[in-house]
This record gives sequence, structure tokens and C-alpha cells, in this order.
Amino acid sequence: MLAAIQTHPIQYHAPVYRALQERWGVPVTAVYGSDFSVAGYRDGEFKTTFSWDTDLLSGYSSVFLSRSANGGAQRFEDVKTAGLSAALADIKPSAVLIGGYSPHFHRAAFFQAWRAGLPILFRAETTDIETGSPLRQRVRGAALRTMYSRATRLLYIGARSKRHYEQLGCDAAQLAFSPYCVDTSPFETEESARTEMRERLRQTLGIGRDHLVVLFSGKLIPKKRPDLLLAAVRALAEKSANRLAVVFLGDGELRSALEAERRNLTGVAVLFVGFQNQRLLSPYYHAADLLVLPSQYSETWGLVVNEALAHGLPCVVSTAVGCAEDLVRPGHTGEIFPVGSVSGLSAALERASALAGRLDIRECCRAQVAGYSVDRAACGIAQAYRSVVDS
Repeated sequence: MLAAIQTHPIQYHAPVYRALQERWGVPVTAVYGSDFSVAGYRDGEFKTTFSWDTDLLSGYSSVFLSRSANGGAQRFEDVKTAGLSAALADIKPSAVLIGGYSPHFHRAAFFQAWRAGLPILFRAETTDIETGSPLRQRVRGAALRTMYSRATRLLYIGARSKRHYEQLGCDAAQLAFSPYCVDTSPFETEESARTEMRERLRQTLGIGRDHLVVLFSGKLIPKKRPDLLLAAVRALAEKSANRLAVVFLGDGELRSALEAERRNLTGVAVLFVGFQNQRLLSPYYHAADLLVLPSQYSETWGLVVNEALAHGLPCVVSTAVGCAEDLVRPGHTGEIFPVGSVSGLSAALERASALAGRLDIRECCRAQVAGYSVDRAACGIAQAYRSVVDS
């Protein structure tokens, strides 16, 4: 039995647990700190109240340490590990899977599992701090080295994640690949769906066939830098013969400022369609010509890139985006630009515009992301689990 310990059911992780049990024969019990993501909650960054519209609980067992209806946490930052030791004693797992080191819940769960003598598989969005004092970086590095030395296996999610472990001196025998992934089953990614959805949504949004449509998908918050996109599009519009449209798919604290800035743009259609749940995303990916993720910091992966590429949509990302090295091949699946650079993003958009509307590029995008699948992620965890249990 593998106990997967998480703050709450997450749409990117639950399908992996399901595949572990159903496809790879590893029995999984997820121990969740709270149920708010399935019960319904308000996301403070999205400024939206919702529950995920995909199945997050079937195909594996689950235990909840608290329920939001009974006073349990309503945000992942507030989830506590109270009752975790008793739950692990009841489950009697052969190993545990820990999904991160932030928030504190994960660190506390790691310590409890280690203290109980359980083998730990650690799979997380790792990151290296590029700012902060040298002392802070040394203290953080020492803490992570200690934590990683107590894990039985370290499951890296991509190239940057693997390098993170290597730079901290982790034993190569600890490392195993379990790529970061999205479950594409709620989507319609095929060319036939594109043909139908693209025209229909463009008509609904009032966007012409000849527009180059740039999509931003995510929270409208400072670290994601949606403002940088508008500045870059303004620069591009001044020298481009293309008719341009920007679609903001998401919501957040910067929306009103972006709407005000929209009024200063001429010759560019800027639309805000708000938050859309998983099963409503495909039409937007198909209607777009490029996805842009201009994040400034803390973008440890960027799963919207996986989603876009699965639909055949090229992506323009900043150098701060964790998946850039794995998924974005300049001139093939998108472009990469220097973080925070308006001129860099504008130039990347101009280069990437040559990729728009091409079947060969869409096929290249889908091929690039194919190895970052739920099944491949589950396979990596299953192999690590069996190596630990067998030994």
C-alpha cells in the first residue's frame, strides 16, 4: 500500500493515483488534510468560488483528516496534519508519497512519516531561489539537503528538477523520473475538435478568422505578469501586419488594472472571459494561435503549457517557467524569452507567429508533451515504489 499525503484533492495528482492503482497495480490510499476542493471553496487568487468539475476521488482509496463542512481548512495554506499519525497507523502503508515541502503541512507530514520509519517517495515542484541573501540560500540549501537525505526516492518532474537535486549533492541512486503532467481526459484535443470549436468560439467572442489570437490562461496576479503581455502586444502591434487579439482566461486582483490598460491599446482586441473550469477549456485552446506564460517568479512548472501543447497550441514562455527546458523547443513548439523583458516577449511573439495555424507544428506540440503523461508519471512512481518495497 502506498499512502499519498496531500493537503487536498488536486486535479493534477488524483489521476496519477488512479493510474497507479488501476494500470500499475500499486494500491493507493490518499490521505487528504481537507476536502475543500471537492466540497467547493473560494480561491483567493482567482477571486472565484468553485469546485473542480472532474472526478478527483474514484479509482483509489482516500481518507480525510478534516472536512470543510465541519470546520476543516478552506485553503491549502491552513491545512493541518492533526490525525495523520493515527491515519498512517491504521493504513499501514509500505511507503508514503509526499507531494512537496510547502506549505507547512507537507514538511510536517514528511517528518511524521520519517519518524514512523516509513520509506518516503518525494515528488514535488522543486525550485532554486535565485534571489535573497547568500546566508538565506545557504540555510535553505542545508535544510533541503537534510530533508532529501531522509527520503528513500526523489522523483524529479523534469530537467530543472533533476538538476536541483544534483546540485544539492543527492545520491543518483535516489533519483527517478516521474514527469509533471495533466489529465487530458476532460479535454477534446483532436484536430476534428479544433475544426469545430475554433470557428464557433471565435464567432462568439467576435474575433475574426484573420486575427492572431494570443491566450493567457491562469490567475491574473503579479507573479504571472499578465501586464507584461499587454505591453509586449502594444509593441508588436506597432510593427505587425497581423490583426491581434488577446484573450485573458482567468481572473484575479489585476483584472481591473488590465481592463483599464486595455483602453490605451489601439488596434488590438482584448477580451476577459473569466475563470473557466476544466471541461470548458478546450474551445479556448483551439481558438487561440499562441499561449503566453510570462511569469516573473515561482512558476516551478507551468501546467497550462502541458494543456496547450496537448491541443497543438505553441507556447511562448519566460525563462522563469520551469517546464521551458522540457517542453518548449524554439521554432517548433514555441519560443522562450528573457524573464521580465517587454522587448524580448514582443520579439518572441513575432517569431512564434510563424508557427500559428500550421498542422505540422500542432503535431510537433502534441508529440513533445506526449511523454509527460499521467501514465508515464504513474509508471515512475510505481517503479520507485517497487524498488523500495522489494528491497
